[in-house]
Amino acid sequence: MQLVMLGPPGAGKGTQAKRLAERLGVPHISTGDILRGAAAAGTPLGKRASRYMDDGALVPDSVMVGLVEERLAQPDAGRGFILDGFPRTVAQAEALDGMLSRGGRRLDAVVQVAVPQDELVRRLAGRRVCGDCGMLFQVALDQSPNGRCDSCGGPLLQRDDDREETVGRRLAVYERETAPLVGHYRAKGLLREVVGTGSRDEVFQRIAGELG
Repeated sequence: MQLVMLGPPGAGKGTQAKRLAERLGVPHISTGDILRGAAAAGTPLGKRASRYMDDGALVPDSVMVGLVEERLAQPDAGRGFILDGFPRTVAQAEALDGMLSRGGRRLDAVVQVAVPQDELVRRLAGRRVCGDCGMLFQVALDQSPNGRCDSCGGPLLQRDDDREETVGRRLAVYERETAPLVGHYRAKGLLREVVGTGSRDEVFQRIAGELG
């Protein structure tokens, strides 16, 4: 199955995409993780992308499209994938259609995880990431004694793009650039809208129900 996960920052789409990928046996392709890894490694791509990420802005299409096309060409994506963080604009969606068509493939569905804005702000302010293994935690939901990761014991940190001064910009960018994708995919008959509030298990069951 070939899916795209849509939703604003803090909607939980990454967590749900990871669970869904495990159930379906396909790779979870998170462009955010790839970009942050490149930025941390100091590669030319990472240095270019980090300037935009630090400001809560979108990375240019020219960078993102090439990155995704290269990833989808890898063998493990041949049996399906779940894209998380791409496309973020209608232009990127059209580029994705083109790269899939060239390989004789197409999207099966697009899942939109919808969450009210005040809830998004609360979630982002309470989000922490393990500095060692990268696992995400929500301080209101997860047990994280002494500020350490439950999985590996690493330190829990707040990402720069989750800080209060950046969150507002990120949500504004989403509304301006990414929200139009909802109408784009609805017109194609691919959109599956899911309420993203409630427990993680409840949201996952809603997504699974939409996908059959």
